[in-house]
Amino acid sequence: MKLPAHIKGLIFDCDGTLADTMPLHWQAWQMITQRHNLHFPQDRFYAYGGVPSRDILKLLAEEQGRSLDHIAVAHEKEEAYLPTIGQVEPIHAVVEIAKENFGRIPMAVASGGTQKIIVQVLEHLKIRHLFNAVVTSEMVVNQKPAPDIFLEAARQIGVEPKFCRAYEDTDLGMQAIRSAGMDAVDVRELLKSLHR
Repeated sequence: MKLPAHIKGLIFDCDGTLADTMPLHWQAWQMITQRHNLHFPQDRFYAYGGVPSRDILKLLAEEQGRSLDHIAVAHEKEEAYLPTIGQVEPIHAVVEIAKENFGRIPMAVASGGTQKIIVQVLEHLKIRHLFNAVVTSEMVVNQKPAPDIFLEAARQIGVEPKFCRAYEDTDLGMQAIRSAGMDAVDVRELLKSLHR
């Protein structure tokens, strides 16, 4: 797939975009929400793709009148997810785009996950070397749908946002890319067009 001439940098979300991790994250969430007696239906889990676990837990606890240490429980969720990283498969169509452009233009990952986990996933898929930067939730104050994570990724690869194209698989992520003034590609649409 040839890129438009003005695109000088590519930025990819990780979970659900480069890596097919969402079903594994959902398993970890089910363990944690049962353990802490929180209600978190699957459609809502997918709607919150790209939002850090700690923020989701804080919101759920407030809504459901529960007092819990959302930071500590977010760590529990991370620990529940870590053993499953070996099962993560790539989303081939998107990984191929990164491989095709490797060495041609700078690329970054912009993820609502944590550095420890995202780097492990990229290393497991043997694609970490493709990216000049991996920007995760700890590096910015405002999370998706705010544009901060994409703007920080653009800054780290040294490309102005208007010359970046970014790939996402959630509505919140798409909103963040558009707010950053970047060219946005919805991976859900991309994959649908390939399966037609």
